[in-house]
Amino acid sequence: MKPSPIEITHALRDALIPLEFSAPVTHVYNPLLYAGAMYEAYLERFGARAPREIVLVGMNPGPWGMAQNGVPFGEVNFVRDWMGFGARPESEMIGKPANEHPKRPVVGLDCHRNEVSGARLWGWAEQRYGSAEEFFSRYYVHNYCPLVFMEESGRNRTPNRLSAAERSALFEPCDRALRQTLEYLQPKFVVGIGNFAEKRVKATLADAPELRERVVVGRILHPSPASPKANRGWAEQAEAELRAIGVEV
Repeated sequence: MKPSPIEITHALRDALIPLEFSAPVTHVYNPLLYAGAMYEAYLERFGARAPREIVLVGMNPGPWGMAQNGVPFGEVNFVRDWMGFGARPESEMIGKPANEHPKRPVVGLDCHRNEVSGARLWGWAEQRYGSAEEFFSRYYVHNYCPLVFMEESGRNRTPNRLSAAERSALFEPCDRALRQTLEYLQPKFVVGIGNFAEKRVKATLADAPELRERVVVGRILHPSPASPKANRGWAEQAEAELRAIGVEV
């Protein structure tokens, strides 16, 4: 019997707890621990229905998005209002990471910082599909790695910049969780949001040939404001890339 999304999440959460990371990483946040109730509410509401046509795969949380509230690309305004989590009790259950960086405090849905990547992704979803329910009837958004890595300065450190040994230990449970999620959702398209996510999708599916034969793998531009290309009309470019791999947007 295939594990459920909640079971997959619990296994991933537990597998990540003992991992250790060396300098320049000084702080590691795991939203599956301190914001687990919100992430599970996201799974139950938007990730439990299968099959799903398109799975979008992100890299890891941003400090003002999923790190704050547990929802992938979790720009607060969209999580609270568009997805409707502001009125749910889970929003009051967001705690704190064990080792909180003073420059990156977790305040849940009270966060006033803008998560640009999330605002672009969910803003496009709202503009194109209207309600969250309509969007998630076809799509699901999964973050490959749920951990946030920070340096002493508060600077974000992405998973691809970890040491080889750290990447190996991290990727194994993340690959397994992604593979199990795809086996559960049975999508037609699996789309990496950015180069890193696409590479991890391909690496994960290389060990699952039966699943690989059934899906189309592609990539869309990451909506990060650090990308000059994404700052020149991200939504239009992402839609063109989706259409190029066969998605009827």
